[in-house]
Amino acid sequence: MKKEIHPKYGPAVIRCACGNVIETSSTKPEISVDICSACHPLFTGKQKLVDTAGRIDRFRKKYGSRSSAAKS
Repeated sequence: MKKEIHPKYGPAVIRCACGNVIETSSTKPEISVDICSACHPLFTGKQKLVDTAGRIDRFRKKYGSRSSAAKS
């Protein structure tokens, strides 16, 4: 490898919004992420459902009677 053309590679800390801290190696000393393996639904199996502006309630109000009639 040629000298002085590659970035410095050293220890790094990855900080997630959930508070999880991961130590690894990178060209950047500190990395901030929004989601990690400790809080991602794929890895945890927990789905966080955010109801914005009552969309779920409006859906149930509009289609709730149809789904119960279809089951009978």
